[in-house]
Amino acid sequence: MKIIPSESPYQSGLSQVKRTSRTLAALFLMLTLMVPNWAAGALSSLIASGDIPSLAPMLETIRPAIVNISTTTRINYDDHPLLRDPMFRRFFNIPEQRNRSSSLGSGVVVDANRGHILTNHHVIDKADEILVTTEDGREFTATVVGTDQASDVAVIRVEPDNLTEIQIGISEHLRVGDFVVAIGNPFGLSQTVTSGIVSGLGRSGLGIGGYEDFIQTDASINPGNSGGALVNLRGELIGINTAIFSRTGGSIGIGLSIPIDMAMSIMEQIVEHGNIKRGILGVRIQDMTPALAEAFDLKGHTGAIIVDIVEGTVADEAGLQEGDIVIRLNNNLIESSSDLRNAIGLIRPGNPFSIEYFRDGVLYSEEITIKGRDDGRQSFGKASLPRFEGAEFVNSTDRNYGQVVVIESIEPGSTAASSGLVEDDIILNINRQRITDVNELKNVVQSARGRLLIQLIRDGNPLFLGIRG
Repeated sequence: MKIIPSESPYQSGLSQVKRTSRTLAALFLMLTLMVPNWAAGALSSLIASGDIPSLAPMLETIRPAIVNISTTTRINYDDHPLLRDPMFRRFFNIPEQRNRSSSLGSGVVVDANRGHILTNHHVIDKADEILVTTEDGREFTATVVGTDQASDVAVIRVEPDNLTEIQIGISEHLRVGDFVVAIGNPFGLSQTVTSGIVSGLGRSGLGIGGYEDFIQTDASINPGNSGGALVNLRGELIGINTAIFSRTGGSIGIGLSIPIDMAMSIMEQIVEHGNIKRGILGVRIQDMTPALAEAFDLKGHTGAIIVDIVEGTVADEAGLQEGDIVIRLNNNLIESSSDLRNAIGLIRPGNPFSIEYFRDGVLYSEEITIKGRDDGRQSFGKASLPRFEGAEFVNSTDRNYGQVVVIESIEPGSTAASSGLVEDDIILNINRQRITDVNELKNVVQSARGRLLIQLIRDGNPLFLGIRG
């Protein structure tokens, strides 16, 4: 089973459209044959009066807010290492060699006055040119306001010329079984509408992004739908379509959308600050299970159990302890460890929050001001290394690994971003050499020839990353 971002335009969906049409026709015929005579008569009366329930009126108001996004990316394809040297190119007057690739996706106009469009990070990642096409055929060149790779959210901007924005809903109020409609541009087919229900909520641990809290739906989502809208029957935006589970690359009825509450919170930070700065509480946590709830004498409770406190963090300063069970954050219910992680990740450093937790069966409440991940770090700014262009590094201390180097930020579309590095990666080793500060990192990278083998920690998990020379 694969999880596939739903933006690739290189597949044909016409056969699926035909199958869907034939299925609907067959279903209609079956209903007319199987329903009792009185129901058939009622159906005939509805058809004659034109009062058949339809989504068309709602869709007519929101479709102008759904846009097509096409991107173009220039790709270097130098064959020899000497050709990568700009001095060598300049001396022999060798022109730069590049290929171009393109992709398609979708977006949603959420602020018509400022021209802001919400989409996925992976739709516009590394793009040199972004073209937005509205429902009435107008084309706009878009600029990137900011992106957040960890949540796969991006905000782009076009000139606010007679745009239509969508009404924002509240994804927190969704229930499994609610009817939803997905709108996007699958396979390059513009303004395609599918319907279904909410199949699941709070889907996480899928390995798609750093912060996962997906809405699962059986509304058909296909390649090209990424960044499109998931709406309720009132036409309110409740999710941004992101990915699908699929064995074949096409929809099998398991689509995933970012809840609009999360997407809008991230967008507000991007628009206001130009980037995302995530707070850190300083705890290691696990899910509450029925067995653990019984052991803690809290039957019927869900939450996130604190299993470790990192010394010197806000959790330590606030007096939180191992075994505390967090059940609410800013009055929002915490049902799992991913709920707590996502909630903390959406609080910008310096902002206060309230936390409720059980300790020895007694309910406590605290007011805490979140701190940033870079508190106490020594920042060295952007690296002067061509292989890490666009990255900012800081020296830091990790409880488990001692002195380390942390990636503080990465510019979207930069060399560092395209290498596979992400913000908050902890770099431990490069080419089997231990890295304890930024100066060591620079020396190792500058002396290395060919591929770099980087050992790092991402979201608490160790992994290796290879970067070509």
